[in-house]
Amino acid sequence: MTNTILLGPPGAGKGTQAELLCQHQDLTHLSTGDLLRAAVGAETKLGLEAKGFMDRGELVPDTLVLALLTERLGQGAGGGFLLDGFPRNVSQAKALAGELGDDGIQHVVYLQLGDEEILSRLLKRGRKDDTEEVIRNRLSVYRAETEPLVAFYREKGTLRPVEAVGTVEEVHARVKTALQGG
Repeated sequence: MTNTILLGPPGAGKGTQAELLCQHQDLTHLSTGDLLRAAVGAETKLGLEAKGFMDRGELVPDTLVLALLTERLGQGAGGGFLLDGFPRNVSQAKALAGELGDDGIQHVVYLQLGDEEILSRLLKRGRKDDTEEVIRNRLSVYRAETEPLVAFYREKGTLRPVEAVGTVEEVHARVKTALQGG
């Protein structure tokens, strides 16, 4: 079983790359963004609580995200899973390791992308919550939370940095190379 994390800023292509990887592997794609949007759409208790944070461009608290993810992992994950959007910080990474054990994650693919490219991509996708002000706030929060997480996985030897600029196919080729250890 292979468990992989796709790490990167909003708009880096985590969801796209996850879909491509899962097409040819027995992996369950678990996107915390999708889990959160589904919970908000279904107006579950956790979803309604998360909605307020999301509408303000803030990160949903760890306790809510962990509750959604733990529930989903309990439903099974085939030959392994691919997480995108989680963990966002060292606290979540440690909680995940507590659930899965220290060897529970084999690869962390870190999709790297500059802020101006992120802003351009997110404004083009046209979601209601994707205003320039909200995006810049999310990026600021992301940068503050993620830098220690990148170091955390680098120290564990599982981090695989990948430049996320280029076509979907070019980035995917880099992701596959990174997962093969090259």
